Amino acid sequence: MGRRYDPERRQRIIDAAIRLVELKGISALSHRSVAAEADVPLGSTTYHFGSLDDLLVAALQQVTCGPQSEIETWDRELSGRESLLDVMVRILEEYASGAHGRIRLEYELYLAALRRPPLQPVAAAWIDDWVEVVGRHTADPATARALAALIDGLLLQILLTDRPFDRTEVRSALARVLGGPGPAVEGDRS
Repeated sequence: MGRRYDPERRQRIIDAAIRLVELKGISALSHRSVAAEADVPLGSTTYHFGSLDDLLVAALQQVTCGPQSEIETWDRELSGRESLLDVMVRILEEYASGAHGRIRLEYELYLAALRRPPLQPVAAAWIDDWVEVVGRHTADPATARALAALIDGLLLQILLTDRPFDRTEVRSALARVLGGPGPAVEGDRS
């Protein structure tokens, strides 16, 4: 029997890897587990992706650069009539209040770049793109970088502690970085 032409096989493998990372984390990722999830022969995963790092790069690129990427959402939202602070609080609340699977997926892939050098350029590009989009609406690029760091920290804390989103706390933290008025905090002399 001849080989069956399957032009979508590579994409199914990437989608399967993303599902596995979202549901079980990067530690569950192997060529074998991805092949089973994608319902393809094991050899297909190694044919299309010589290493798991190659597969993770493709998955991270799809998650961060795809048509429904968070960066594009932020860009559209920030271009509206609401204040930057109001838009950021609203987007973060929507993002954090939904199913945390997507946030976990993004951070699993993002943090994997710490130990997997092939992922670093993709993760760095995602951060730089985000800073560029938000930087169009801030006083300077340094403020946009500070916002990126703050938002990463806030989202990671929500994931790690399973605390509910605190709109007042988030608004106050974002306002401090943006240089605007935030609710006074006891002991704050700034």
